[in-house]
Amino acid sequence: MTMLLGLSGCVLAPVGTSEEQAKLDSVAPAFEPPVEARQLPTLPTRTGWRDALRRAFFANGELESAYFEWKAALARIDQAATWPNSNVAVSFSYMFSAEKIKAWDRTTIGVGFDPSMNLSLPIKVQTAGEVALEAARQAGEKLRAVKFDLQRRVISTYLDLALSEEKIRIERDNLTLLKLATDSAAGRAQSGGPLQDLLKVQIESQMAENELANLEAEAKSIRGTLNGMLARDANAPVRLPPTLPTPRRVAADDAQLIAVAVEQNPELAGLARQVAGRKNAIELARLAYLPDFIPSGSVTGNVSQVISAMVMLPTKLPAIRGAIREAEAMTRSSEAMLRQTTRDRAASFVANLYIMRNAERQAALYRQRIVPAAQQLVNTSRSDYTAGTVGFADLIDSQRTLIALRRTVAQVRIEREKRLAEIEALAGVDIETLGNSVTQAASLAVQ
Repeated sequence: MTMLLGLSGCVLAPVGTSEEQAKLDSVAPAFEPPVEARQLPTLPTRTGWRDALRRAFFANGELESAYFEWKAALARIDQAATWPNSNVAVSFSYMFSAEKIKAWDRTTIGVGFDPSMNLSLPIKVQTAGEVALEAARQAGEKLRAVKFDLQRRVISTYLDLALSEEKIRIERDNLTLLKLATDSAAGRAQSGGPLQDLLKVQIESQMAENELANLEAEAKSIRGTLNGMLARDANAPVRLPPTLPTPRRVAADDAQLIAVAVEQNPELAGLARQVAGRKNAIELARLAYLPDFIPSGSVTGNVSQVISAMVMLPTKLPAIRGAIREAEAMTRSSEAMLRQTTRDRAASFVANLYIMRNAERQAALYRQRIVPAAQQLVNTSRSDYTAGTVGFADLIDSQRTLIALRRTVAQVRIEREKRLAEIEALAGVDIETLGNSVTQAASLAVQ
């Protein structure tokens, strides 16, 4: 029976292998088709951040690479946990003799395992499979980490483009108002009013035109970066909606967000898998104290039938002890890295959470109180300037105040959304899924 097993082998797969394979299979359709056979999602006329993100998931080479690393790590389980771990060696010999002996009795057929490879005890192979499984799980967490890092980068770039286009709209509104001020100043100059007002507004208009050109150049640069993430030509058009993205709703409170960050962070999960794998590696190193063996058998015609076994005693004790100490040291190293990374990620998460909440507070303050007051100031200044009761400098100052406030509001809103993307990357979970049933960790679906 042992010989039959040696001809084909079996896998002493550790518990959890099939579950990890099922996770891999669930995301395989996005990556298995050859690149040339894939149909990437097209961007709609008005591209939202979800549209851009969905295309990035299917187009990104780093994400695809992480998938195949995960697949390769799972394949190593079969390599590590296959038993018998040695090939079968079949030998044949024929004795030449002048004696009248039958050919069959002159023939010796031997079957055994490869003498260059010790046959390990099943417990050793099974433990090696457990080490390989933890490595595969770590690779799966890496895919999740790459997914959320890509999500953060795409959303942040999209938001930068949305902010740039909002600034362009604000600057164009500013130029429209400056044109009205120019017409008013020109009319007053023709009626004997001060020429200085006309010169000032012309200078202000030229500066606004220059700022608009700068903003348009910035938008082209960001658009090219975003196209690169989406596997499109850098100069391909990307048309965003005419307003800033609607703020994403966060249903969970801060305590829930922090709890999720601790439980779901993909980097921490990967390090935890590394620690588990290295603990298994310690056990595997200790199993080296157990002997290996090489069974064999031979038949010489009808003369003799022999079964033999060679026992390989572990005599390299210093090497075994060194391997155990190495595995223990690497485990301590991983535990220390996990401990420090947990602190760092927790601090970063809380910092981003504070900034996000402060941005929400600022946005509400500006929207409800400050911007309406500034708009009223501009309207009043324009009426008073037309009536000649205030100077041109007052009108320009009020206009500049409104423009600055509108820019600030846009920046605060975008900052809030970017911090939310950072929080998602740190937590390793889509914010929209909080409160729902837990989704698969490595899912590429955009909620």
